[in-house]
Amino acid sequence: MFTIKKMFTIVVTCSVFLGCSSNSDNEGSGSRGNTPNILFFILDDVGIDQMQSFGYGGDTPPKTPNIDSIANAGVSFRNMWAMPECSPSRALLFEGRYPLRTNVTDAILSVDLANSQVSPYESTTPVILRESGYQSALFGKFHLTGSNVNETAKDNNPLGYTAMHQLGWNFFKGWQEGAPFPIDTTAGGVAADGVSYACGFVPNSQSENGSDAGACYFTNKQCEEIVAEVDAPTPGRACLELGGVFVPDSLCNTHVPPDLPDPPDNVNFGLQNGYYVGDLLVNQPDGSYELYPPEDESGAARGYRSILESDWAIDWIKSQSSDVPWMATVSFSSAHSPFQQPPTSLLGTGSVPTGDFDCADGEDQRVLSNQMIESMDTEIGRVLVETGIATISNGKLELTAEHANTMIVVLGDNGTYAPAVKSPFNPARSKGFVYQTGVWTPLIVTGVLVKDPGRDVDAMINIADVFQLFGEIAGIDVHEVVPPSRQLDSQTMLPYLKNREHTAIREFNFAQLQGNLQPVGLEVPPCALALGGVNICVQLFAEQSLCNSEGGIWWGEPDGTNPAGVGVGAPQASCCAVNEYLTANDLATYGVQPSAQVAIRNADYKIVQATATDWDVQADACSTETVTEFYRIDENVPPKLDNEESDLLASGQRLTPSEEENFLSLSRALEDIQASNVPCIGDGNLDGVIDELDIDQLDYWQALSGLSSWYDFDLNGLTNDEDLAFITADSLPRDCP
Repeated sequence: MFTIKKMFTIVVTCSVFLGCSSNSDNEGSGSRGNTPNILFFILDDVGIDQMQSFGYGGDTPPKTPNIDSIANAGVSFRNMWAMPECSPSRALLFEGRYPLRTNVTDAILSVDLANSQVSPYESTTPVILRESGYQSALFGKFHLTGSNVNETAKDNNPLGYTAMHQLGWNFFKGWQEGAPFPIDTTAGGVAADGVSYACGFVPNSQSENGSDAGACYFTNKQCEEIVAEVDAPTPGRACLELGGVFVPDSLCNTHVPPDLPDPPDNVNFGLQNGYYVGDLLVNQPDGSYELYPPEDESGAARGYRSILESDWAIDWIKSQSSDVPWMATVSFSSAHSPFQQPPTSLLGTGSVPTGDFDCADGEDQRVLSNQMIESMDTEIGRVLVETGIATISNGKLELTAEHANTMIVVLGDNGTYAPAVKSPFNPARSKGFVYQTGVWTPLIVTGVLVKDPGRDVDAMINIADVFQLFGEIAGIDVHEVVPPSRQLDSQTMLPYLKNREHTAIREFNFAQLQGNLQPVGLEVPPCALALGGVNICVQLFAEQSLCNSEGGIWWGEPDGTNPAGVGVGAPQASCCAVNEYLTANDLATYGVQPSAQVAIRNADYKIVQATATDWDVQADACSTETVTEFYRIDENVPPKLDNEESDLLASGQRLTPSEEENFLSLSRALEDIQASNVPCIGDGNLDGVIDELDIDQLDYWQALSGLSSWYDFDLNGLTNDEDLAFITADSLPRDCP
């Protein structure tokens, strides 16, 4: 049974949010003058270790000729720190505030409260740019809120499917969740009992249970018979790329009328499948939204994500008036896991054939990761060419005169995920950790504001500074327009673009990761992952299917979706409990991912502090410990990274006077950053004062659903009169610290 497109019109209540204004297409339009457009590309889980143009990439770097051309035409920032997970980094990009100020301190899960999702009271980039007449759109991955496809997430973010609109974007088309859904190993329900298709499609006959011919069924009730040939050696993969479900060794089941074949009963169009099938969400400028499930007859939710994300951006950019400046964010889902084959049409000649690859195999994943990055590079070039922003001459991208007023920004949102990390970077200290491999990411800027292109900048940049850069491109001083109650951590980048001799501006760089706010008493079940050859227990996946899709061993209560990979013992509530069980049974214990991590550096040294709770054999109890590490920074090619053997505090030698001076300086700077954030419980709208307006706002959210909101001060998942006590505890109004 097919589910038709759903469209709902909401009443946009921007008036309840301080500083929020309508984002209709008519708002903020006007003469653009010389204000540049902004085209922003986000590469997901692509650290600097992948980038040959930065001197890295290991023995088998992905080929990125278009990104390389952008770098040659602009400025490459060799020293940018992101946060080690996507949601905190993306919040920083669009808010300019460290995670400790916004409570978006980790990748947002379905169980995370609204308090750890981007607040509608924040001064986001599209809201700020709107005041200068900009139209803003975002395509692809969002992950600044939870995915409302999940029932738990629906209860935790009252903005629901309209979050992107209400956070300021004029138009959004893509996915709320943080990653594509796990690969559908039934390939649309067609796998026989006991058969599993690891990459989500039926392989050809050279593989076990493969097929060289079959029927490809589509959601619009059409069917096409596909036979293996030179251009389509794997019919099952060709069918998936077309948006269909492949039934091997079958003919189209036609009847009268002949163009409406009935698919076999085992064909299930409703199953999501990695990068090729997923629930699609659209936020329209008028506040309405459209949700396209995988089985929608339009096929809108089916197709390779990098192509779709680029198509949508191209269509929107080409529809914009030349009189109005715009910002388009192409937020690629790739190269986030799961690792899955991109269409061969996106890859260059000589690429490794991957039709018979096992998408769960570590070695195969490394090849697939390269190809996913290379396919993104192809699509970046296509966006630039098809919008007229660039042409390709002798294989090189060149900005056109007509669109020379477009600034192009390319960056990675966090370090590479462990299975794809390039040597000599450390997969055991990659995404999810505040070490260099986890936070060191590429940043490239080109366009009309860049002087002396084709150069590198070695000065420290924080991903928060990109927020300020967007304002600078638009001629806006974000420190002037963002209310001081929303303390910014961004610093200027524009001098680096205009003056190749400009001295370093940042004295320190900062990164942070810790668990988001969840309902009191909730504990996410443990999952054991093999990261860089080390077994690490994490409490990051709220569902067993997500743990198993990452190759993890699930130690929570089995949910029946995938009995394989369940922990070897009885279900456990925490990573500490898992190690207690393993210790009691004389089994090897896991490493435990820290519950809180911070890092700070200057030009030469770096401090890492990590807090973890683990089983203490001596105390016969769970014990929480904070460890401090100290490293010398080395960014040569190849770099000497912050690995265990280079920790200056663990070397057994006394610090030199210079080292001790740097350690004390960094320690004080870290204390200052942490002390600069003083929570003000009761000030839900972030205006710096607790007053009658906060009571009005609490009433609004309570009337809307009564569930989680930014006024759920006691963190129980409800917004009610118990939260009112935090506002009225003392006389009103009262200023925040």
